[in-house]
Amino acid sequence: MTRSDGYLLDNRQSEAGRRFDAFADLFDPVTFRHLEELGVAPGWRCWEAGAGGTSVVSWLAGKVGPTGQVVATDIDTSRLTPAARPPVRVRVHDVSAEEPPGEGFDLVHARLVLVHVPDRERALRSMIESLRPGGRLLIEDADPALQPLTSPDEYGPEQRLANRLRQGFRRLLADRGADLSYGRKLPRLLREAGLRDVQADAYFPMASPACTALEAATVRQIRDRLVAAGLATDAEIDRHLANVESGGMDLATAPMISAWGYKK
Repeated sequence: MTRSDGYLLDNRQSEAGRRFDAFADLFDPVTFRHLEELGVAPGWRCWEAGAGGTSVVSWLAGKVGPTGQVVATDIDTSRLTPAARPPVRVRVHDVSAEEPPGEGFDLVHARLVLVHVPDRERALRSMIESLRPGGRLLIEDADPALQPLTSPDEYGPEQRLANRLRQGFRRLLADRGADLSYGRKLPRLLREAGLRDVQADAYFPMASPACTALEAATVRQIRDRLVAAGLATDAEIDRHLANVESGGMDLATAPMISAWGYKK
């Protein structure tokens, strides 16, 4: 992610691991499908920007093999330690403020990163500059404004409370500089940056056990901020967590938009 005291979802918090596990369950199949279609192969040099966890890094390492390289970067690499062996190289790096960790990459990928980055324009430019001619860029990011509800079927008090807390979460994100409509902009931004053959699609998970796990972990991670900002009380958060963990709510996440293209 980015070095910022205002970053809402710190990788060092105890719930971060549960959030990464939920993201992997929800989004890895989509990410891996796109990476397969982009042709990741033995010998490729790949940069996984804002890696966070190990699931995508490990998958890429298996694809590029011993003749390839995967550079995995984040401002907090503590959760990347299990993957830090050849062909993976782990590096502390701020994608919005530092030069790329190399050049001539065959692939650069970032998932659920740029929406949080203060200087998204610089970060995107840095990733494109690091590609070789013909190299592939795959950016996958959320669009919370496109689908702002935790509970799209708002039929009772439990669902209304869930959606009110989601509104509080979105406000906290926006106050820290997140672009809540970033995902939908990706195809245009990639075209404007000069990439060719730009395409995109979206994935909107709903009523998955991983959605439930993600909601519980996220709310626990931000509960102090919600209370401090006057957006919820401890009692409301406890009630919501109990509702979530009862297993009777159809929960959703923001859609993840995947956009990809080739450097000329």
